[in-house]
Amino acid sequence: MPRIPSPAIAAAGYAVARWTKKRPLGGAVLAVAGGVAAREWQQAGGAKAAVGLTAGYVAAFAGSHPLAKKIGAWPAVFSVAGGMAAASWAVTRGKH
Repeated sequence: MPRIPSPAIAAAGYAVARWTKKRPLGGAVLAVAGGVAAREWQQAGGAKAAVGLTAGYVAAFAGSHPLAKKIGAWPAVFSVAGGMAAASWAVTRGKH
């Protein structure tokens, strides 16, 4: 099964919240995506990598809210998603 890039998954959560006007639904998409990502991180890098990257994931998306007030919602989502993709690559590269 082909993998979906993490920035696309992150943007999907925001898109669901924006287009359905239901923020909890968007949050649910982000939570599911985070769970899938945590499993991938654990398999690729072990428990410490998964815990660290999951903490970063939660912090990044919490931080996207104030960032959105400064640069806009979509740029904030893509910035934190890109940052998480880079962190994921840096921590798990060569371990797949």
